[in-house]
Amino acid sequence: MTTVFATAAEAVVDIGSGASLAVGGFGVCGIPDALIHALAAGNAADLEIFSNNCGTDAHGLGILLAQKRIRRVTASYVGENAEFARQYLAGELEVELTPQGTLAEKLRAGGTGIPAFFTAAGVGTPLSEGGLPWRYHPDGSVAVASPRKEVRTFAGRRFVLEESITADYALVHALVGDTAGNLVFNKAARNFNPLAAMAGKVCIAQVENLVPAGTLDPAQVHLPGVFVDRIVHTGPQTKPIERRTVS
Repeated sequence: MTTVFATAAEAVVDIGSGASLAVGGFGVCGIPDALIHALAAGNAADLEIFSNNCGTDAHGLGILLAQKRIRRVTASYVGENAEFARQYLAGELEVELTPQGTLAEKLRAGGTGIPAFFTAAGVGTPLSEGGLPWRYHPDGSVAVASPRKEVRTFAGRRFVLEESITADYALVHALVGDTAGNLVFNKAARNFNPLAAMAGKVCIAQVENLVPAGTLDPAQVHLPGVFVDRIVHTGPQTKPIERRTVS
């Protein structure tokens, strides 16, 4: 059953050092910012993160990164976070870059109990053949490289085996949630949130609007409460502009 928490700090209090986290969001859209701030106010360090990217230098997961609280990141791109790139190239952060669709399926598969799957994405590249730098030495040489993955042929096409992702915790953001944990996401802010929620052994959701169980139309629910363990009402979210441009 889903437990309603009064504050984000109470919801994340047991996340300790060394924990792995699946975190929803895309850029700064739909990120669980209140939960991240609460985590940053604690002492948890040496974290392993599974997320599409690592926020910006001053927002989202970038806050934990700037505090040197993250040990390893599995993501699709560096994005707008210069500190992410600096730590990676300096050998301070281990990074596994993976195709965006593959990352989405790895999270979904983990949440549904599928241990691995074959995909055509990355076949014939260092992604499948190995050798991608996961961590550098401070002198720029490769400290840890990706391993070779199994490749098999089906119906004349080659596919690479990708293992699914499960995490100790999932942190997600939703527009509406009810006290039974059912979630509704707002348009593009849905992004990786349902997938991250499924992959976490303990899912913690921050919601802008909290309503009583039974209020939501079941046909409108994007993620059923069976995947959500904790929920906290954080109020309306103000999304910053990730990159401001003028003409």
